[in-house]
Amino acid sequence: MSGDNALAAKGLQDKAEVSSRFPPALVITGPTCSGKSALALAVARRFSGNVINADSMQVYRELKILTARPDDADLAIVPHALYGVRPAADAGNVAWWRDAALAAMADAAGQGRIPVLCGGTGLYLAALTRGLAEIPPPGPARDEARALLAELGPQRLHARLAALDPATAARLSPADGQRIARAWEILRATGRSPAAWQAAPPLPPAPWRFIVIRLDPPRDALRQAIAARFTAMIAAGALDEIRALLALGLDPALPAMRAHGVPELAAHLRGELTLPDAIQRAVLATGRYTKRQATWFRHHNLADPTATHIIYARIADMQQFYERFWLGLRSFIAQRVDVPENPA
Repeated sequence: MSGDNALAAKGLQDKAEVSSRFPPALVITGPTCSGKSALALAVARRFSGNVINADSMQVYRELKILTARPDDADLAIVPHALYGVRPAADAGNVAWWRDAALAAMADAAGQGRIPVLCGGTGLYLAALTRGLAEIPPPGPARDEARALLAELGPQRLHARLAALDPATAARLSPADGQRIARAWEILRATGRSPAAWQAAPPLPPAPWRFIVIRLDPPRDALRQAIAARFTAMIAAGALDEIRALLALGLDPALPAMRAHGVPELAAHLRGELTLPDAIQRAVLATGRYTKRQATWFRHHNLADPTATHIIYARIADMQQFYERFWLGLRSFIAQRVDVPENPA
């Protein structure tokens, strides 16, 4: 073996040895409506885990129904963290979530349990597993910024940016819509101004050994599930939830006010859309988002490929899942965590 190859091999060995000393953490991710929550609950139950939210919208207290947060029955089975912990008036961001997730993970480890991170916000998960060495991609905040630019125009968006980040706004022309939108999306996605990102030292990957389970179901299955779930949300009281949210008089640019279904149902409540039209638009918008999510996950590894297990299906029926996929998944997890499996 050449000297360069020997050094490379030693580097890989050293990296593996360091990684093996880190405690394990499971990540269950994939597009919206792919069945992540059901799978996370089953995994946490069998492997003594705490489920930790990694969805940027499920953190908001006022959006229990429309973000499909775990219900009381699920919460009673295993500990859950970071669900409904922020008021809609207080915008979440990746920097806040990373700190909160690390605290929840440490709490789980202190209980002798495994953190099970569950959610589809790729930026949040990458902030843990890969660190933040530079300004990260904005994710859904890019759509928010583009929509606001089209709705408000550059000058009014510049004024909103100035209220939150006057230093950045002062460096931008009120007519430069593209740069204003870019600054807005970075601020909304990360909670830090572009200047702060450029000046700050990089954040390293969290000192955990990440084991990723990714759901990648067929598009048709997702589309049907999104439509069915939205109909069920309406039946469960989603309109009343949006009515209460609107009564707070919040800034429409806040992330919670742009969660999937909120703008459409709000338009219905204002008399601008019929309910069927609002539902159709929300379902289509959610479907487009899941396509972007799936594309992002296919191009961004959250962990080493040897520690990544992909399931090309949507989890709609847990009994069917146990029959088709559970044995392989159990083996994958058991080989990589340090706790015994609980009986069914």
